[in-house]
Amino acid sequence: MTNDPSHDPARDDVSLMADLAAGRTGALDELVGRHQEKVLALAFRTLGDPEAAQDVAQEAFIKVLRSARRYQPTAKFTTWLYRIVVNCCLDLMRRRRPSVNIDDVASPAAQGSAAAEAIQAETAQAVRHAVEALPDRQRLVIVLHRFGGLSHREVAQATGWSNSAVESLLTRAYVTLRQRLTRGGLDG
Repeated sequence: MTNDPSHDPARDDVSLMADLAAGRTGALDELVGRHQEKVLALAFRTLGDPEAAQDVAQEAFIKVLRSARRYQPTAKFTTWLYRIVVNCCLDLMRRRRPSVNIDDVASPAAQGSAAAEAIQAETAQAVRHAVEALPDRQRLVIVLHRFGGLSHREVAQATGWSNSAVESLLTRAYVTLRQRLTRGGLDG
């Protein structure tokens, strides 16, 4: 049995950040192992591009490493991490417009499927189209809240926006989505 704290699986994220700040870079590997899947999912749902999501995830963890000495656990670690990911996604969206080609994300593999699977695939595609057509800030709060499972307060912390701004953005986004989906999609 080793006394090396970097091998203790029970350590929490705050302890890992303290280790990282102290120069124990193995703590970053553990943080990446714990959070990479959710970071990639958040980036992918926000950007709709798997390669861009990989780039954002890598950039986010580099920022975690560079920020380790300044890290203050005033919120949950994941909220702080999601804020970094959100900022990286917003930066990328500002640099490149238009953002997503849905044809690269959705495959037409529903042919030959059961009718229920075809309807489900068509519905999922309509929802993806509607979400991707939202303005950036609305799309981001929907992804964080609906797909990321964050509360309104956690979305506000992750984005740096006020609670009322997040609630307003969510309300407008859901109204827009309902209208687009009720009309039969974006072209209706």
